[in-house]
Amino acid sequence: MSATTSTTSPHRTGGAPHLPGAPTRPTPPSAPLALSAARVEVVGPWVPGTEEVLTPEALTFLTELHTAFPGRRHDLLLERQRRGEAYSNGRDPQFLPETAHIRADQSWRVAGAGPGLEDRRVEITGPTDRKMTVNALNSGASVWLADLEDATSPTWANVVGGQHSLLDALRGRIDFTSPEGKEYRVGPVTPTVVMRPRGWHLAEKHLELVDRCGQHSATSASLVDFGLYAFHNARVLIESGRGPYFYLPKLENHLEARLWDDVFTFTEQRLGLDHGTIRATVLIETITAAFEMEEILYELRDHCAGLNAGRWDYIFSVIKTFRERGPRYVLPDRSQVSMTVPFMRAYTELLVATCHRRGAHAIGGMSAFIPNRRVPEVTERALAQVRADKEREAGAGFDGTWVAHPDLVPVARSVFDEVLGGRANQLDRQRPEVSVSASDLLDIRSAGGTVTTAGVAANVSIAVRYLESWLRGIGAAALDDLM
Repeated sequence: MSATTSTTSPHRTGGAPHLPGAPTRPTPPSAPLALSAARVEVVGPWVPGTEEVLTPEALTFLTELHTAFPGRRHDLLLERQRRGEAYSNGRDPQFLPETAHIRADQSWRVAGAGPGLEDRRVEITGPTDRKMTVNALNSGASVWLADLEDATSPTWANVVGGQHSLLDALRGRIDFTSPEGKEYRVGPVTPTVVMRPRGWHLAEKHLELVDRCGQHSATSASLVDFGLYAFHNARVLIESGRGPYFYLPKLENHLEARLWDDVFTFTEQRLGLDHGTIRATVLIETITAAFEMEEILYELRDHCAGLNAGRWDYIFSVIKTFRERGPRYVLPDRSQVSMTVPFMRAYTELLVATCHRRGAHAIGGMSAFIPNRRVPEVTERALAQVRADKEREAGAGFDGTWVAHPDLVPVARSVFDEVLGGRANQLDRQRPEVSVSASDLLDIRSAGGTVTTAGVAANVSIAVRYLESWLRGIGAAALDDLM
């Protein structure tokens, strides 16, 4: 493949030059990269899809990705550890003084939506096994988040099988027949696919990088998931009128976004794509990232489509970050930590205002309630709770939302249809009245509520049952009518 770039792109709708005084970044290596004996080796067993996914050319591309940015992922993970220790010892996250000029400059915008991403009012999430892939493509959603992260237990069969499912789905050749003989086929209209790779902190032990000295190390799960998908499917997606789009999970600061942006630029050069073809939506699901939303958008500005309010991992991040800080940071029962408690509302208000000021989509989070087709009263209650949740999001200015089950797509769509009308999004709603301080984001005690024995017991039960499901290779598990 040639390494060509273009100064203009039909996929690019925005972006900005580097601001004077803004942080500098390393220049991504020229592509293709001249390699010595470095290589990625398969050390996992044969699983279905191996020949189609782990081709020699794909492994060469993975080698290039891993050798193009030596040490940067490792350094970022060390910085995570250093910051975590500081927070445990009493330091609070803050809006960074060294990047205040980026926040203050009102002139820059992100690239925005690529082809097929203009309307994101309903996004369905789920794993990438063949049955769930067909169901997601037939769901009627605007976007399918093809999840190789939280919804996928990373067994080797799932890692390769998920890529194989996507490879087939994007070429219109996926189907599934259940053991009972039920056939699943994809209909003529399908959502735009946005793939979520695993986070920077995770390794893929079934593929090893062998350096020029013969030293073996595990590969980055992020680069494996991203690299295989981009290598096999970028051209197919562009030819279909869409593009290679990604959700980026678990980012903790803007420097981690900068590395992703450099990975995107390197990939575009290596695969001969116009600059800005790749688009990413970042999940704001850590308390530290909430303080750097504008910086994250800025670092990814040529490739960024939006931010997502990853509420459940955000709550977990609060617990993890401040677990050594005493009673002030102890949350009440999970059922009492709603999106309307002050510290959570501050987070979502800031996200919507930040996104729309910079031309990015603001996507709402997951409602955990799911219907139960065997118990009508459970379904009725779930639909009512989901509707109320989505009405809150649409009213706050979000451009779309997540659901975890096909039966919830019509509910979420009807809510956003009422608010959007003929518009594709709410980017024109700027929210200038929003003013969120660091103390607002850190006011954990504002959740109020109580810790109960029943709540603790429910948490323990769910944790044990989910872990059992995860170890069986099932990452998306319905427990107590919650996903």
